[in-house]
Amino acid sequence: MILLQRITINPAICFGKPTVRNLRYPVEMLLDLLSAGMTTDEIIADYPDLEVADIHACLLFASRLVKVKNIYQVIAA
Repeated sequence: MILLQRITINPAICFGKPTVRNLRYPVEMLLDLLSAGMTTDEIIADYPDLEVADIHACLLFASRLVKVKNIYQVIAA
């Protein structure tokens, strides 16, 4: 649970998207980097303000988001 405290939502930062420690690093961006194949070490080398625990917090946050009972497909008209 302490990891999740690293994820913040502030309307004044990144339009209220979840970010890491009120910094301008959206969780979404970090998950995209991981899914593109970057390692945690590579991300930290590119963004030295981040810590390994921040990356772990993003993964935990994403994991919690998908633990829902139902997911409905949204179809754009």
